[in-house]
Amino acid sequence: MAKLYFYYSSMNAGKSTALLQASYNYRERGMNTVVLAPSIDDRYGPSLVTSRIGLQAEAVSIAVDDDLFARVSALMTEKPLHCVLIDEAQFLSKRQVLQLARISDHLDIPVLAYGLRTDFLGEPFEGSKYLLAIADNLKEIKAICYCGSKATMVIRQDPDGNIITAGESIEIGGDDRYVSMCRKHFYEAFETNDR
Repeated sequence: MAKLYFYYSSMNAGKSTALLQASYNYRERGMNTVVLAPSIDDRYGPSLVTSRIGLQAEAVSIAVDDDLFARVSALMTEKPLHCVLIDEAQFLSKRQVLQLARISDHLDIPVLAYGLRTDFLGEPFEGSKYLLAIADNLKEIKAICYCGSKATMVIRQDPDGNIITAGESIEIGGDDRYVSMCRKHFYEAFETNDR
């Protein structure tokens, strides 16, 4: 029986690198994979998953209203699929997370979703919230805070390095905008900013 996996972390933990390695491992064994990536994240171009260490692969771009079960079912008519991988899974809707479960349960294909657990305010993303609730297996990918502790949170900064404490949950960016921190330093940063 195939399973739905959720690999989660804060930023800069190597989620995309792990996804690309998993896809490579399947393909090395002669198995077919498909990588799905939300169209909202187009930092490196459309339909492309890129890791910070320079690895990249083509992806199927998905919109927030796409039916992932239907998309994967259609792809299976072209060739058999042995694994479905999703980058930036935090951007999925509840409906799409349930569709991932259907892919695993009804098409008997393992689904490996990779994403952030929380946004820059410490609030869960919709996709992550439902993946944490229904995934068969949860796996944390560890990132490191500047103090050396495990980073579980992320702050957003303006161009001058000031912490942003309000705004839209989703704002695409990388190291230039976000810093991973342990919970202690995350809350200390907010307290310092409130003074």
